[in-house]
Amino acid sequence: MKKVILYTDGACSGNPGVGGWGAVLMFNGHEKRISGAEGATTNNRMEITAVIEGLRCLKEPCCVDVYSDSAYTVNAFEKNWIFEWKNCGWKKGDNKPLLNADLWKELYLLSKKHQLNFIKVKGHADNEYNNICDRLATDAVKSFKSSL
Repeated sequence: MKKVILYTDGACSGNPGVGGWGAVLMFNGHEKRISGAEGATTNNRMEITAVIEGLRCLKEPCCVDVYSDSAYTVNAFEKNWIFEWKNCGWKKGDNKPLLNADLWKELYLLSKKHQLNFIKVKGHADNEYNNICDRLATDAVKSFKSSL
């Protein structure tokens, strides 16, 4: 199975507000940078979307190290929350609807295709690729706002 590194980040101007996401995929010395934006969204949605969009770029099942500064996204897998949510019909422990269930369902399906290893990185620190992703996300927000 091919080994891929995926760095991701999300950003929001207002929360909710215009949001952007950025991702960098690395494989075998090659690098691909992607980004996008949406109106009326949240930072958490953009963090999850960044991972989804990065994984969508993969044409075959891969072993993926996913680096994110989002504890919400990382903990969903590292603490097995996503499997608990799925087993509870995409509801939280208190039986209330899970926020962002549409994205979590999609990410869960992608996690079945790929072998994912989530790594939490400190945001806005000295991690080069996290900073690149942050810039991709914030630039996507600026571009989206200027097109309105």
